[in-house]
Amino acid sequence: MESAEPVGLVVDNLSKRYHGAKKDLFNGLSFDLRRGGRLAILGRNGQGKSTLIKMLGGVLPETGGRIRWQMTSSWPIGFGGGFQGSLSGLDNIRFLARIYNRDYADVLARVDDFAELGTSLKLPVKHYSSGMRARLAFGLSLAIEFDCYLIDELVAVGDARFQQKCQEELFQHRADRAFMMASHDTHLVASHCTRALIIESGKAKLFEDIAEAVDIYTWLRAA
Repeated sequence: MESAEPVGLVVDNLSKRYHGAKKDLFNGLSFDLRRGGRLAILGRNGQGKSTLIKMLGGVLPETGGRIRWQMTSSWPIGFGGGFQGSLSGLDNIRFLARIYNRDYADVLARVDDFAELGTSLKLPVKHYSSGMRARLAFGLSLAIEFDCYLIDELVAVGDARFQQKCQEELFQHRADRAFMMASHDTHLVASHCTRALIIESGKAKLFEDIAEAVDIYTWLRAA
């Protein structure tokens, strides 16, 4: 169970329908997240997990309902869609440091240390591989501190050593922060989350018992 921290996010009757679709991807999603809360978002492929993370991060608009943030949130970790491709990694870092009113030298040092991109930061982002873009976005998400982190399977970026580094930064060094994590990795979810939202056939159910949610999700995947 989560502690009695103040509520930092309220999602009320949220729905999403893509342009041209005949029905909603999901609808009626309602839940809240307290500061320091850890919520898993579970669902089979195509149920809308990544869409929900992008909506919460402001990347995609909602079709109906409301998202009310009362704490600062990251963009979806590893999402590179907000980068200007013709600019270098360094220039993108400078731009985001300005937006968030952070010291550029400090942000650069933290991104450089975490993302391990070296001289590639001088290259235009459009020449980056998807993994390099994810590292840059991940590094920026951790260089600019947030109250809540949005995670969409991005702990799987890079080799085993880098994955371990990602997990330590998120789950150990930021143990006091809130996060929402969309993942198929039930071991990761069971280890780090306290509640879960399962999306299935356009509807969602919130589970306060993470073990029960993992059991039901495992059954759904096997069905």
